[in-house]
Amino acid sequence: MKRSLIGFCFLMVLPDPGLSQTAKAKPAFYIVLNSLTKTCTIVDRMPQADTPNITLATDAIYETRQAAETAIKTVKPCS
Repeated sequence: MKRSLIGFCFLMVLPDPGLSQTAKAKPAFYIVLNSLTKTCTIVDRMPQADTPNITLATDAIYETRQAAETAIKTVKPCS
């Protein structure tokens, strides 16, 4: 009982709703470059830092796949 009251009081003190994770995250798309094959692809997750051959082609984050597909044509490493 004591543990649940402490958790409830902690949630009451949080002024920022982002800290309690009530809203879903917005979809994000990234353009990644495979350095071995020299090809770019669109992914919906950030690539892991420990993957040696996969890097971000650009620092931009796209909200829709269509926006990423139009941007992949203008990104310098991909063209």
